[in-house]
Amino acid sequence: MANILRIQSSAQTSERSITRKMGAQFIQEWIKTDPSVSIVTRDVAQNPLTFVDQSWIAAAFTKPEDRTPEMIERLKESDMLIDEIIKADILVIEVPMYNYGIPAALKAWIDQIARIGRTFSFDLSRGDVPIEPILSGKKLVQISSRGEFGFEPGGIREKMNALDSAIEACAHYLGVSQKEIYRVTIEYQEFKDQRHEDSKQQAEKKITRLVGKLIFDFDKRPKVANL
Repeated sequence: MANILRIQSSAQTSERSITRKMGAQFIQEWIKTDPSVSIVTRDVAQNPLTFVDQSWIAAAFTKPEDRTPEMIERLKESDMLIDEIIKADILVIEVPMYNYGIPAALKAWIDQIARIGRTFSFDLSRGDVPIEPILSGKKLVQISSRGEFGFEPGGIREKMNALDSAIEACAHYLGVSQKEIYRVTIEYQEFKDQRHEDSKQQAEKKITRLVGKLIFDFDKRPKVANL
């Protein structure tokens, strides 16, 4: 049985949000083929997380055995979010482009799960690359909408695209390698013309193909016997 963690970050409701609608299509397509799938939904926009602050940093960088009850309490939210990622095989992140980057609600989620000792280790003996991910083997589906267009490599707005680079940079905290990031992108939203409609139709078709591929890949994974 596959385990999907769905992260929603659009400030818009389901009726108005393109990323929420596309995320729903992904889930529905998966359920049609694999009704046994386990789905956990975390809406960081409608249910905002707390921001990292001085007390959080102090708790995270204190050895677990030395933490005070207050520190343990401060990290409960982070532990819960990380546990959700650990259990997941596939992460579906629905992320609209806000001011050329990711929504603050999603950044708060990333900050909560980037934890030394839980999602990454840090060792200066590794030289200039001291960070090493702890989690691995997961796949990430990034569903994003953009008001404009041309954010792809070589596009007219490539250098303005702070969204894709942010997800790529932090994927290792999620246990996702660069080759396991799959993107579905809808553009031209603010133009409201045929290009936008075409972009949505292409995204819908891509989601259908992507679900088929991911289910096929999941079914091919070596089965581990229960001991």
